[in-house]
Amino acid sequence: MSRIASAFENKKAFIAFLTCGDPDLSTTAACVRAAVENGANLIELGIPFSDPTAEGPVIQGANLRALTGGVTTDEIFDMVKELRKDVNVPMVFMTYANVVFSYGAERFISTCREIGMDGLILPDLPYEEKEEFLPLCHTYGVDLISLIAPTSENRIAMIAKEAEGFLYIVSSLGVTGTRSEIKTDLQSMIEVVRQNTDIPCAIGFGISTPEQAAKMAGISDGAIVGSAIVKIIEKYGSKAAPYVGEYVREMTAGL
Repeated sequence: MSRIASAFENKKAFIAFLTCGDPDLSTTAACVRAAVENGANLIELGIPFSDPTAEGPVIQGANLRALTGGVTTDEIFDMVKELRKDVNVPMVFMTYANVVFSYGAERFISTCREIGMDGLILPDLPYEEKEEFLPLCHTYGVDLISLIAPTSENRIAMIAKEAEGFLYIVSSLGVTGTRSEIKTDLQSMIEVVRQNTDIPCAIGFGISTPEQAAKMAGISDGAIVGSAIVKIIEKYGSKAAPYVGEYVREMTAGL
């Protein structure tokens, strides 16, 4: 069983997202460990990019702070290598195609394999263009994780059939960020997914409270939380880790 599959085995997965290098990489590493110790089943690490089109103001701000601080992709790889000495949950990178492309796709994806990353999420990579990275991901055993959005409609079945790792279900139109309520008809989207694949699907975008997380995990296999965690890190800076841990503990209790 793959490490990603094991994150969902016999439980609802709680997936925590953090932007690497906000405010610095040692804080990112401490927050990852705090999240895992408090029940996070999978970690999404955002590699900062200057134009993160899928992100709302909170994660955009984190990208800007990280880039202003001078974080590099190589430093992020080194941090992961260090984390892998004691962190065993699956970890995936979330970044933009340009980051991978400018680093050199083969060098990027082969390094993911070397340092123990399990998957890659590229929100700006259309399903129709994934062939640019997919063969490399297969060569190096890194899952290219697909997103399904409320606008995917008649493409949901097609995307689900070829999905790897887990499916990232985007809860709402627009960018990432906390929302007071999620109105999308996710139930019917997930029914189509279930008819076409047995890989797990988790819902992200807009989840910030234990109630929302429980509701989303109720109709899917897990909940993804990013902006709410990034806000805590923005507030507490280098002292954020215990607060992130506490938040994750409250969120996972509801699942």
